[in-house]
Amino acid sequence: MREWKGSVAFITGGGQGIGLGIARALGKRGVRLALADIDEAALTRSGNELSRVTAVETFRLDVRDRGAFASAADEVESKLGHVNLLFNNAGIVPHSPVSELRYEQWDLALGVNLTGVVNGLQTLLPRMIERGEGGYVVNTSSGAGLAADPNVLYATAKFAVVGLSESLQLAVSKYGIDVSVLCPGPVDTNIIHNTRSAEEGVSLGGRGGALKDAEAFLKGGASIDSVGEMVIAGMEARSLWIHTDDVMRPYVEKRMAGLLESIPAPAADGAF
Repeated sequence: MREWKGSVAFITGGGQGIGLGIARALGKRGVRLALADIDEAALTRSGNELSRVTAVETFRLDVRDRGAFASAADEVESKLGHVNLLFNNAGIVPHSPVSELRYEQWDLALGVNLTGVVNGLQTLLPRMIERGEGGYVVNTSSGAGLAADPNVLYATAKFAVVGLSESLQLAVSKYGIDVSVLCPGPVDTNIIHNTRSAEEGVSLGGRGGALKDAEAFLKGGASIDSVGEMVIAGMEARSLWIHTDDVMRPYVEKRMAGLLESIPAPAADGAF
């Protein structure tokens, strides 16, 4: 059982969606919260709610902005204490037909979903290591980071976050820092709407019936509060991978079977 009370958590995308679910689960366990989000209205609502149960500081933050990330980290540590729980959770669900992809779409999709994770790590992980008190990092990927679909903008970043997390766990265990990667299936959030309004002039949100189907799929998924509790359970178990359901199981099984089949069998002794 991890000792939660008195810890300090920095949560990107913490004003809404999965980030808010994680914040609620931590807050009721006595964790002091730093919520970072690009949506100021969501931050205000979440900050007001959670300040009734724990100490909270909120920061409007574009996770692509390294200078703003460092400034927020400095302010958090001056007001709440040293950050020992880092949740790199901010993300969007970009989509574009491959025939219509542009550099601007890649820059936004990778900037938020991958570079945002890197920025969180590079801002706060060295501080954890220097203090020598251990800590925990949870990176939010997706089921799409375990088995690809045709949405290359999304799969590229989410596969990278899984690989980054697996490598990071091996690299930081000697410092007493644990790592998990959250690979959610459908979760009832407003992420598609937020993606569509992510940046003026960059279309990422899909169209028509496919968009409505995707929204319905997510709406039928887990609640943000149940996901928050799943994350806590995964952290207490020190699980590298945290899942919200079994929707990806057949796709992962198919991928792994194909991958193993593609690897050459060991050569027989004496074979050339």
